[in-house]
Amino acid sequence: MERVKKMLKKDLGSNKMRLLKIAHIVITWAMFYVCWSLFYKMESSELHERFGVLMSAFYIVSVFLLGRIYHMYEIGFAKVSELVYAQSLSNVIPIVVIYISYRFAFLFFPKPWAFLALIIIQIGFNIIWSYLANKLYFETYPPQKTIVLYRNEEDLSRLDEVSKFPRKFDVQEYVQCDFDDYRDLLKAIEPYEVVFAVGVSATLRNSIAKECIDRNKQGYFVPHVGDIIMMGSRHVVQFSVPVMNVSRAYLQPEYLVIKRAIDILLSVLGIIILSPLMAIVGIAIKAYDGGPVLYKQTRLTKDGKHFKILKFRSMRVDAEKDGVARLASEKDDRITPIGKIVRACRFDELPQLFNILKGEMTIVGPRPERPEIAAQYEEVLPSFRLRLQVKAGLTGTAQVYGKYNSTPYDKLEMDLLYIKNMSFFEDIKLMFATIRILFLKDSTSGVEAGQVTAVKDIEDIEPQNTIEK
Repeated sequence: MERVKKMLKKDLGSNKMRLLKIAHIVITWAMFYVCWSLFYKMESSELHERFGVLMSAFYIVSVFLLGRIYHMYEIGFAKVSELVYAQSLSNVIPIVVIYISYRFAFLFFPKPWAFLALIIIQIGFNIIWSYLANKLYFETYPPQKTIVLYRNEEDLSRLDEVSKFPRKFDVQEYVQCDFDDYRDLLKAIEPYEVVFAVGVSATLRNSIAKECIDRNKQGYFVPHVGDIIMMGSRHVVQFSVPVMNVSRAYLQPEYLVIKRAIDILLSVLGIIILSPLMAIVGIAIKAYDGGPVLYKQTRLTKDGKHFKILKFRSMRVDAEKDGVARLASEKDDRITPIGKIVRACRFDELPQLFNILKGEMTIVGPRPERPEIAAQYEEVLPSFRLRLQVKAGLTGTAQVYGKYNSTPYDKLEMDLLYIKNMSFFEDIKLMFATIRILFLKDSTSGVEAGQVTAVKDIEDIEPQNTIEK
């Protein structure tokens, strides 16, 4: 009976949150429509009326899709400030696009004050809505009793972030999985509502997953590389038993043509539009120490081919005078004052638009690694070379959802997630998702002082260092 009551309460809370989200999207659209109707009716012409209807539809669809990309309704996981940031970004981007489109439709730029006022009002509304939604969520859903299962300390460190959500997960126990009998493990998780598992063997993990489904528990599992490869497998229907086929990434020719066309179009537009900014950055770098403006470095792309990546120089000219290839660390004294600004804004990556135009890189793909560092990773993690199935990119899953100092194993898993889900729509989604991280400091965090690569210890390269379980 108690279990039924909990489920009913959960369903009621879920419906409340759903209605709250619907109200948010409807009010957001209504504010845009009122702004358009009151301030941008130049003439009551049929063309303008049709354009207004079109833009209203475009606006609400764009807000909805961008909201999904930026996770603007991740209540319970995201802070109020993060919700406001995601919602406001989803509001602003379509407005900017519409404003520019206005220029092409009516051959002039309208006064922007109404749109600027709309943005300010929407941000205020987002703050109020996010605060109330967050409050309602935690009043409806108290912290869930949580257990964390892990194999060793290195695996456990991968789930440090669970502690950042104390209002959602009440972690009451950490259990190292050294059980001889999986039934003992199932008994251990019985009192808990949420189970996190990292590094556990496939046998135990499968038993835990089935238990979570059977007992209506929430299960969170950190995958192995093998799991991600299987996620992209194809069901072969010709057999009378379930058979899954895995193979090297094969990209349809039409997708490759579209991807290359987008690369050329966006890189050319980017070079033209950003050329004044690139000129200013180049002058500032040259004026600081008289050294070269651009920094060329050998990187790896598809099938292990070498190419020279272009970046604005952000470090001293003699940054690697000892000949050792190393990543930038926190408070790295090799980074110049100009370089700190350039790196914080990601301006150092802008010259890679020329790499993309030449076809050496693509806009979306695994980040190209240095041969020396990749070789170090592959000594312990041979599967790291699986990232080289596709062309290296300016942005991608690992760049958007990981960090500069993410471990090689985590980067590999995120890159494989992209490779297994490559599509035109996935590329567009990641391009827009990249806009969100441009102003987030965590994504540019360097490695710790004294580290050469993103690895503190050998175990950091591959948590499952023996076999893929």
